[in-house]
Amino acid sequence: MNLRDLQYLVALAEYRHFGRAADASFVSQPTLSTQIRKLEDELGVALVERTPRKVLLTETGREIARRARGVLSQVDEIKSIAQRTRDPESGTIRLGIFPTLGPYLLPHVVPRLRERFPRLELLLREEKTEQVLHMLREGTLDAGILALPVHDESLHTEFLFEEPFVLAVPNDHELARHGPLRMDDLAEQNLLLLEDGHCLRDQALEVCHLAGAGEKTGFRATSLETLRQMVSANVGITLLPALAVKPPVAQSPNVSLVAFESPAPSRRIAMLWRKSSAMTPFFQALAEVIRAIPQELFSTEAASGRAA
Repeated sequence: MNLRDLQYLVALAEYRHFGRAADASFVSQPTLSTQIRKLEDELGVALVERTPRKVLLTETGREIARRARGVLSQVDEIKSIAQRTRDPESGTIRLGIFPTLGPYLLPHVVPRLRERFPRLELLLREEKTEQVLHMLREGTLDAGILALPVHDESLHTEFLFEEPFVLAVPNDHELARHGPLRMDDLAEQNLLLLEDGHCLRDQALEVCHLAGAGEKTGFRATSLETLRQMVSANVGITLLPALAVKPPVAQSPNVSLVAFESPAPSRRIAMLWRKSSAMTPFFQALAEVIRAIPQELFSTEAASGRAA
């Protein structure tokens, strides 16, 4: 048994197709298939059910693949320890971030990270929260930036910042020229929300619950940009995070932003990594750079009446 064979098994478990697993492993399909059979012979058990249309792992195969992911993750940790010892600020970091934050935070953060860690290779993966958590647990991500709360005792949580929301409404909406909003100003309003799986949907639903508002039925967006365009088209109103309405985000016509009075509804953002990670000191330095972005990016005082 060798690490390469375990990598082939993990790839097969992920793709459930010999061809795609071979492509992901940068080997030919016959090579991968042969090595999986050798692994089965060595272990004396069947790992794979081979059918004409798809590949299924046996129960034993799934369990061994799960443990193999842990082994490979530990090997990566060993390599990382050696790399960090040689040069603490170089190497590769795989960072996950969720879609309603990534496009708006990264333009402010990536240049600062390049300046602070010029030899660092930052590999970014944009996924919904549950997928980022899954990849952290499996060891396919080194760290993630997510909205709190996150309930996982295996992960360290490093708070970064609190991001307030503003209300986006069409220019002719009754709230467009409103002063700072109170929560009860949203009572009886129906808001456009994202589809299931986005943490921002859950946060917006919590605001709706507290304010006595509801969800506009018949439509759920796949992205913040879709929500923004629906507001522009007079379909309804929505909540947008502060970073999503600041440059370099492009303006949209017929959209007014209305700030909330303090304390505004908000989301708390943190960086997470495995408590077992050997890179904790470096991740803390990384988090410090992110935490140092200008606080005016989170200001909503001048939001009212300004197009998004």
